[in-house]
Amino acid sequence: MLSEPRSGRLAAWGNALLAGLVSPDDAVLAIVGEDAVHRVEGLPGESAPVGLTLALGRLRALGVTGLRVALPTSGHPLGLSGPPAFNARALDAEEAVVCYGAALGLVPEVYEAGPAGDVHVEVVWHCLPVREAPPADVPSLGEAERELAEALRDATEVLSRLDVAGSGPVAEAAVDAYRARAERGREVLAPGYPPRAVRVLELAQRVGLLVSVAYESGPGGAVSASEMGARAEALRPVERTARRAQVAAYNSVVEEREKGVR
Repeated sequence: MLSEPRSGRLAAWGNALLAGLVSPDDAVLAIVGEDAVHRVEGLPGESAPVGLTLALGRLRALGVTGLRVALPTSGHPLGLSGPPAFNARALDAEEAVVCYGAALGLVPEVYEAGPAGDVHVEVVWHCLPVREAPPADVPSLGEAERELAEALRDATEVLSRLDVAGSGPVAEAAVDAYRARAERGREVLAPGYPPRAVRVLELAQRVGLLVSVAYESGPGGAVSASEMGARAEALRPVERTARRAQVAAYNSVVEEREKGVR
């Protein structure tokens, strides 16, 4: 939950590009991030993988006016609308981008290449047909914000009770990394997103931080298998809430645009 999903970067900066708020070069630079290269495979009209700049231009020509994020997990098809073949691939990747304006979706496949000590990451986005239907289980920004406030209280209570909140070197490193990113004034979302979406995404990342700390900082006070199981059970709905809020934030530009044409 701490790291920004690649689908989030693609949707956010793709939406900014489609709205004319950033240049193609700036959008691609932000989407690729620390990866070496991104390509798109299976794009209509293209017989071979193409670069992101060409792919985003081709999607616009195909009628795409917005990009949505899906962050599905087993038993929770968050942001998906079918068909089963696309859903299955998105579930394997635990993320996807669904186009608005054309029945297409993009699922990333990540490769590592290069010798030890000099490994670089390459990403291939597989373009597949999707069903044009409302995405599953995506809340409004207002709903997400309310749910997150409750989830943050629940997560803090659970971690404190199980003696895992803010304890140990892993927890301290995670908190320090989060604070460092916030202090650098990182751009949480691309231009064009409302302040509320930025606020919701930041809070979702904070809740995700607490969940990550709980899972990564060892058994803490949960000294028995049953107590460790209870921790996982208690945190599962908190993690789901944070993922739903992330999707709501990334998708907010498209959702507002869709409301305007109804």
